[in-house]
Amino acid sequence: MDLEPGWVEIDGMRLRCLDVGPTETADPGLPLLIIPGHTARIEGFLPMIGALAAHHRVVVADLPGSGESDKPVRRYTVAFYRDTLLALLDHLGIDQAIPVGGSLGGNLVLQLGHHRPERFPRLVLWAPGSAWKAKPAVAWVTEHVVGSRLLGHALFWPIVRTQSRFWYSPDHPGRQRELDETFEYYRRVMSPGFLAMYWGMAADQLRRSLFDLAPAIRQPTLLMWGDQDDGAQMGKGVARLHQLLPDNRLLVFPGRRHSLEAECPALLAEQILAGAR
Repeated sequence: MDLEPGWVEIDGMRLRCLDVGPTETADPGLPLLIIPGHTARIEGFLPMIGALAAHHRVVVADLPGSGESDKPVRRYTVAFYRDTLLALLDHLGIDQAIPVGGSLGGNLVLQLGHHRPERFPRLVLWAPGSAWKAKPAVAWVTEHVVGSRLLGHALFWPIVRTQSRFWYSPDHPGRQRELDETFEYYRRVMSPGFLAMYWGMAADQLRRSLFDLAPAIRQPTLLMWGDQDDGAQMGKGVARLHQLLPDNRLLVFPGRRHSLEAECPALLAEQILAGAR
């Protein structure tokens, strides 16, 4: 299977995109729209795409500001990413899909399901950003002080190194390699547009809460969480979403943290396929 990404132009932005599968199958399911997390990129999902593409068309893109895609200096918001993903599906001629993602990607899964329920009949996500009460004051400080031109570059590394402690369980055998590759990627793509994306998306997720829209999401939803992932009280947030989403199933991965796609790609792919049926 060819897993070499190509390129698309969406709203004047050049985005790197992988669009593969399905292999020969009698009854392929709906396309899967894989949505990367904050700063994440296509490479993080390659270990499980083969298994998914045996049954579904799989689309995953580097979002604006991340990966190899264009990094315009602009205001980055959850709504901007949501609308970019809808435009990507339109460009590819996909009317309906199943959105799949974790962290910021999980946030966007619920945003898409809420905004356009007719296009997204099932939802699959894990450890979503904004699984907390809205923090508008913290969001303002993040966007206008911490992420300012004066401080944004200087504070990026200490903050991201602190966050990285929650990405992988300590016994994950690929932990150090994954961290080294991610930090090298950050050094390579560091730019004003990357920093605008990093701080803008962090602030916008703090500014709003998924708790407000969850009760209106009626689609069948698979909600997942690694039971060692409790940064920003993620466990409590996922439990609250489990209570609020009208039609959802909660699946807990023992001994796992935030980056399930890296820690257990085969098991995650198996559950995604089950949730997509």
